[in-house]
Amino acid sequence: MAASNLADSIMADSIVKGSDGTHAEVAAAAACAPASVPTLEVDRLGKRVALPSGELTILDGVGFSIAKGDTVAIVGASGSGKSTLLSLMAGLDSPSSGTVTLDGEPMSSLDEDGRARVRSEKVGFVFQSFQLLPSLTALENVMLPLELRGDRDAFAPAQAILAKVGLGQRLDHYPRQLSGGEQQRVALARAFVTRPSLLFADEPTGNLDTHTGQAIIELLFELNAGAGTTLVLVTHDEHLAERCHRRIRLDSGRLVQE
Repeated sequence: MAASNLADSIMADSIVKGSDGTHAEVAAAAACAPASVPTLEVDRLGKRVALPSGELTILDGVGFSIAKGDTVAIVGASGSGKSTLLSLMAGLDSPSSGTVTLDGEPMSSLDEDGRARVRSEKVGFVFQSFQLLPSLTALENVMLPLELRGDRDAFAPAQAILAKVGLGQRLDHYPRQLSGGEQQRVALARAFVTRPSLLFADEPTGNLDTHTGQAIIELLFELNAGAGTTLVLVTHDEHLAERCHRRIRLDSGRLVQE
């Protein structure tokens, strides 16, 4: 799945699914999960698609686990399967074989509604292209996932985290009124405001200049350390990957280094 389609799927998922109160079931299930369960476990994951010329293997037998609070970079050349792996780990696509378990939830055996509930309760996303809704202010963009989840007070935590990322004076600004770096700060605030167990960051500095990108990365790791969130960072930037505790390297859909 292409990165732009991945981002669009997540945004549509958030808007369409909304909250029907059933997210409490996910939280209750998580409370019963053993503490030793990895935040993310991928087992013999495969993805194949049928083409007129024959079957194309995108991922083949990929397996690893990620502990709570770990920071992991998934690296590889363009076309190595990074975006497909991310979409499978997040439950946005179904594998041809193998399983994904996210914070004790068997993503591979849940239906789409079940996977959406897990994402809304446990997962945050940061994208290369920011994916802010242009008709909403910075504050409203950050409040949105809390409102969709059914939180009674979305204003206070959204306001607090925007102040934390240095945008306390930009609450009422629309995305078009913000620089690229400021938009990505809003996106970081939106990702962390729900206090997710797991954060997926897909090329978070790809649309930023070097100086701004470095500032965003510093902020990302600062927020992540403060929240104790498990971070999975998809990138082709080896220098950025070095900031993580571990690197998982893909080559032509296979795990070649961990």
